[in-house]
Amino acid sequence: MTGRSRYLLDTNVLSETRKKRPDERVLAFLSNAAPTALYLSCLSVGELRKGVALKRNSDPSAAKAIAGWVDGLEMNFADRILSVDTASAKLWGEWSVQRPRPVIDTLLAATAVVHGLVFVTRNESDVQDLPIKLLNPWRSDS
Repeated sequence: MTGRSRYLLDTNVLSETRKKRPDERVLAFLSNAAPTALYLSCLSVGELRKGVALKRNSDPSAAKAIAGWVDGLEMNFADRILSVDTASAKLWGEWSVQRPRPVIDTLLAATAVVHGLVFVTRNESDVQDLPIKLLNPWRSDS
């Protein structure tokens, strides 16, 4: 599914790459996709920055390393970081009344739809009943 498709990466996909033993299927997906086909949301940047801030008190050196990694992501994706726009917010509002859903994951899914992207996440159950293109790189059948 890495042909001409473009992808919005959930925060969990990004975080997977920082693990000591990242899932090989996730790494394969990322390495097979054209870098210019991969997008981030400003919300994922916020979630990652929150993680840095939380880590700062317990492990300042780890927080510094993670912050450097996030800086690199922001630089590498500079022209491919999407904001939540009015169209995404409207779609999120419609979807939010169907059943309780995690706000950020649903906003990411709405952003993917508005921009014609495949939403790449491990959290399928949060969005699987929505009219979106979805890919879970942790699954061997994706």
